[in-house]
Amino acid sequence: MTYTGKSIAVLGAGESGQSAARLLRRLGAEVTVHDGASADQLDAVCSALAVDGIRLLAGPEAGSPGETCDMAVLSPGIDPAVELVQGFVRRGIPLLGELELAVRECCCPVVAITGTNGKTTTTQLVERMFTECGVRTVAAGNIGPAFSGRVGESGKLDVMTLEVSSFQLEAVETFRPRIAVWLGFAADHLDRYATMEEYFAAKLRVFERQTEEDWAVVNLRTALPALKARTLRFSAYEAGGDFELRDGCIHFRGEPLLRMADTQLRGLHNVENLMAALGVAAAWGLDLGAAARSLCDYRALPHRCEPVRTVDGVEWVNDSKGTNPDSVEKALLSETRRVVLIAGGKDKGFEYDALTDLVAERCRAAVVLGEMAGRIEALWGARLPCHNAGRSLERAVTLAQSSALPGDVVLFSPGTSSFDMFKNYADRGNQFRALVQALPTLHPLHTS
Repeated sequence: MTYTGKSIAVLGAGESGQSAARLLRRLGAEVTVHDGASADQLDAVCSALAVDGIRLLAGPEAGSPGETCDMAVLSPGIDPAVELVQGFVRRGIPLLGELELAVRECCCPVVAITGTNGKTTTTQLVERMFTECGVRTVAAGNIGPAFSGRVGESGKLDVMTLEVSSFQLEAVETFRPRIAVWLGFAADHLDRYATMEEYFAAKLRVFERQTEEDWAVVNLRTALPALKARTLRFSAYEAGGDFELRDGCIHFRGEPLLRMADTQLRGLHNVENLMAALGVAAAWGLDLGAAARSLCDYRALPHRCEPVRTVDGVEWVNDSKGTNPDSVEKALLSETRRVVLIAGGKDKGFEYDALTDLVAERCRAAVVLGEMAGRIEALWGARLPCHNAGRSLERAVTLAQSSALPGDVVLFSPGTSSFDMFKNYADRGNQFRALVQALPTLHPLHTS
């Protein structure tokens, strides 16, 4: 598509929107960015965009009917149902997603990694594996930086490694990954999707344009419709896949490939992340032994079952990235010790009933906080001690410390998003880490 001389509106001034705007400007378009936040909030963004000749319309000015344009590009963080977007739809202005914009400019094949949980870890594993095995790639997309911010490098790459979310996949038209990875599916984003079926359908679009020449690396436990692509299946929980876990070792079609003891990762969820990365290796045609060796030194990012400190014989673990019930389940299943669980946050419409038996089995106590606190307390309180910390993370840490015994784990795995009390999951995790580091110790010999 030719953009030279076209007037294009970019909806959303976050990282994806800014990257899309700059890409379009380089391609010769006249670009205006629209965002509903106030001009004061976006002052720094406005100045940065102006350097590149891009206008920003903020607050009430965003989406002004007086602004004419040839097309609009939608950032994935903007819900298509909001008035800012619908104003352009009603005016009949063609709408393109940021992912679709970037893929049309991409000069190399794409590996697309999606799933409710594990996307970022797996994307980093694939990027590391490709690089160590001599395949030129960069990671982009939902992991950051945005795809449109890295697509200019694609002519010098062998493959682009992308983390893709359901939000990004909603607006694809020509997107066809050479390898599509499906890590799994669980309840999430019910504040954006009316039903689980709608959320599932959005994610399924990753396979929509694949052919028999492509590959799909998929979790055996998800019931997927028939796929056109050649398929590799994996599971750390069930037998029958191309990749299986036997006696602590990942096997590929019956042959041992990677011992978990040789890696820096723990938990069955990370076994599956490694399997998915190795599935990409098999689909690409890499030497699987070399691919497995390249993954051994990888360490998980912060806020993902991250050990923080041991105090008085109690280990404190930060899993702030756990933003849905499925992530809590996986974090609990990765622990062999008794747990004091800190959970709760923004009410995204989740039901926590399915977690109750596991929480009662694995946990000594639970501490709940945020918008969800009352609902979770009413659900779990009959099965185990459940303490309500209200809207105070500091109080939650104090209550957890008083509930834990030597040999226990305090697991901060909220199971929902953070926006009721924090900027994002990283801010939440950083505050938790700081509170744990400041805890007094009564028994120095039991502290590290």
